[in-house]
Amino acid sequence: MTTPLQKVVYTARAHTTGGREGSSRSDDGLLDVKLSPPKAMGGAGTATNPEQLFAAGYSACFMGALKHVAAMKKVAIPADASIDAEVDIGPIPAGFGIAARLAISLPGIDRAVAQDLIDTAHQVCPYSNATRGNIEVGLTLV
Repeated sequence: MTTPLQKVVYTARAHTTGGREGSSRSDDGLLDVKLSPPKAMGGAGTATNPEQLFAAGYSACFMGALKHVAAMKKVAIPADASIDAEVDIGPIPAGFGIAARLAISLPGIDRAVAQDLIDTAHQVCPYSNATRGNIEVGLTLV
């Protein structure tokens, strides 16, 4: 079951050619990347790949969700907060799938408070909402 957007706030647009051995460019030109499969998948590993882009996007979006829920709960997110994201790719019965893990560092915040922020952010983050029930996602407070 999908949940339709109540209102479109922004639409990202990208033009990709060549697939995993090509390039992708956003309509505003701010993103302009060459793509290459990683060596582990038989590629040259000389450029970024979709899994790296997903890891960067998910971790950045999740940090935004953390900041949003922290502001609502009147908790300050430290300037040195960080997220290390890992995205796996591998075979599944119907083709290929991915899994994601986010290691979230919120130094100086009480662990119980930090875990509550993470749990709440996971309900708010668009990437979390998009992946929920579709792929394995692990969230770890480090």
